[in-house]
Amino acid sequence: MAHVRISTNLPPDIDPTKAPIAFGKRALPKLNEELQSPELLAQQRALMALCDLVHDPENVYQAIEVGFLDNLKTLLLHHDSTVRQKTTEILYIMAMHSVGRQGLIQNGIISALAELLDDPVDICRKNTHQIFEMMAKLPEGRDFFSS
Repeated sequence: MAHVRISTNLPPDIDPTKAPIAFGKRALPKLNEELQSPELLAQQRALMALCDLVHDPENVYQAIEVGFLDNLKTLLLHHDSTVRQKTTEILYIMAMHSVGRQGLIQNGIISALAELLDDPVDICRKNTHQIFEMMAKLPEGRDFFSS
């Protein structure tokens, strides 16, 4: 006779560190809402999902339009090191795209990043330096750093 056995393990194709993402035009606004959540886990999951999405320049443009940069600027000073790490990683990926570099300059992210130069977490400092390097390649970025 067969017995029912329910596994306590998650299915192999489900990653518990990523937030479920809505489809189409609703994906980025939903992640933006989750970044503002008071729950740490919700913020971390949203950052993990966003990190995958910003590799596409179209998503970078939409993220800037939705208002992600204001939320990311706030998260740069978060008490949790994972949140700061993923935030700087997202900003670095965004800085790889021209539209992302323009958005970082226009939203004042550079001055907020300067506070992370002394961060106790190595990867946060590394990502910050990489962002500054990418920004310096843009004519507006060179003007910003020379003043």
